[in-house]
Amino acid sequence: MTQSRQLLRRQLRQRRRSLPPSAQRRAGQALIQQLQNHPWLTNTKKVALYWPADGELDPRPLAKRLWRAGVKCYLPVLHPWQKRQLWFTPFTPATRFRRNRFGIAEPIAHQSAPLSARHLDLVLTPLVGFDRTGGRLGMGGGFYDTTFAFKRRTPGHSKPKLIGLAHSCQEVEKLPLEPWDIPLDAVVTEREVIVGRRRSDAERLSRSHPLSNPKHGS
Repeated sequence: MTQSRQLLRRQLRQRRRSLPPSAQRRAGQALIQQLQNHPWLTNTKKVALYWPADGELDPRPLAKRLWRAGVKCYLPVLHPWQKRQLWFTPFTPATRFRRNRFGIAEPIAHQSAPLSARHLDLVLTPLVGFDRTGGRLGMGGGFYDTTFAFKRRTPGHSKPKLIGLAHSCQEVEKLPLEPWDIPLDAVVTEREVIVGRRRSDAERLSRSHPLSNPKHGS
């Protein structure tokens, strides 16, 4: 399974990197249309986003809308001593950046007090691949799965809601998942909002409707 995940990761990263800049810009603007009036954002106060790299869907245009609406935005930074953990620092137009050890731009954490993941309302996560059951394939470092493992340990913990952002070309029919993978509540692409179902529910639905043939965008 590990080998298949690695191969799939390479293929999907190449797929999103191959999108021309004009398509990337349109996708960033389409993201605003998908989310700006959604209850996930209209009823939230603290939202974590990410600084895009490697062809990821760009949430920065959405951040500008959130700032104007008075929503507090945050970006992930590598925790200085906890392995594979992220914490979140405020993101404003005045935020200054530096490159972390992976070469990714991140806010300088000491500009203001970082926030624990447990105190966020909504997290918009990057991803490499996704399926319609809420499966998420990341870059392989395990940072998001480790940071949000508390949601699996305490299933009743409703916050933060985890929403993956992706280009529609990153969808696959069924991801090979590991026990430690943290499922997404939904995925938003430039085309649609996909509310995740637990895989057991999705597979039970498929068995009860053997003639169903859902259309996938990958």
